Amino acid sequence: MSLSDLGLIIGISLMYAAPLMYTALGGVMSENSGVVNIGLEGMMTIGAFVGTTVAYFSGSPWLGFLMGGLAGGVLALLHAIACVSFAADQVVSGIAINFLGPGLALFLSRVFFDGATMTAPIPLENKIPRPMNNLFTKGSFLDLVFNQYATVYIAFLLVFIVWFLLYKTKIGLRIRAVGEHPKAADTLGINVFKVKYLAVILSGIFAGLGGASMSIAVVSNFRATLISGQGFIALAAMIFGKWTPQGSMWACLLFGAAQGIVVYLGGTDIKVSSQILEMIPYVLTLIILMSFVGKATGPAANGVPYEKNEA
Repeated sequence: MSLSDLGLIIGISLMYAAPLMYTALGGVMSENSGVVNIGLEGMMTIGAFVGTTVAYFSGSPWLGFLMGGLAGGVLALLHAIACVSFAADQVVSGIAINFLGPGLALFLSRVFFDGATMTAPIPLENKIPRPMNNLFTKGSFLDLVFNQYATVYIAFLLVFIVWFLLYKTKIGLRIRAVGEHPKAADTLGINVFKVKYLAVILSGIFAGLGGASMSIAVVSNFRATLISGQGFIALAAMIFGKWTPQGSMWACLLFGAAQGIVVYLGGTDIKVSSQILEMIPYVLTLIILMSFVGKATGPAANGVPYEKNEA
């Protein structure tokens, strides 16, 4: 393997890890507040559709990126209403979101694109820009690694922001307190419902940004199979990362590396079945979950509905 091949694998790994990082950070926010969010897949899907559609019609990838995040936030609001206000089963609500997101995306795609189940492709000039384009020699190791879409760099910046928010600010302390012992937090005057709403809506916004970064940067359109399990892989990365932003980042990079190897092998003369290659990221997810999920412990009150009038 040459240095260029290694650079190609690293570059592809970073590109595919970024959408997972956004979404895993969404899971970190929600579950640190005590609300299980397995609806990340649906939020990611609607974010991918809205992001592409807005970018296509407006010509602005950044507007599409932001609107994709807001679309994910709207689905997260529904999840928060069900789970926080009405104490619904959080897993059931998440499953419903995972049906609603793709279904709504396909319905709206047919409305906006003449019955098609995929959006029209975004012109190359309207995709998310690469801030380091032409900074390095074309095809060199540094160019292959660092000539990334801006969303990749934003994802790493967001990891630091979420870490700082959770562990260095008062609101972060409140989010973690609500996730560990909501009744104790309530007795200290913390509005448990408000904190949970904030964390869940932020989780949807992050997942929507993850979907939009996939459809506007990694590819240039939305289709029904675009996300296809990426939200669940991000959820696995969050668990593997022990519900922390930095741990989730490393897990996402691992999953991104698996995707990078798949893409690299698919472009070589090595005769490996395409079906087997496509299975690698999902098999890796199962192996990691079987190996680590029993050893990982989330927030104490995660998944437990809080009702203020409880004794």
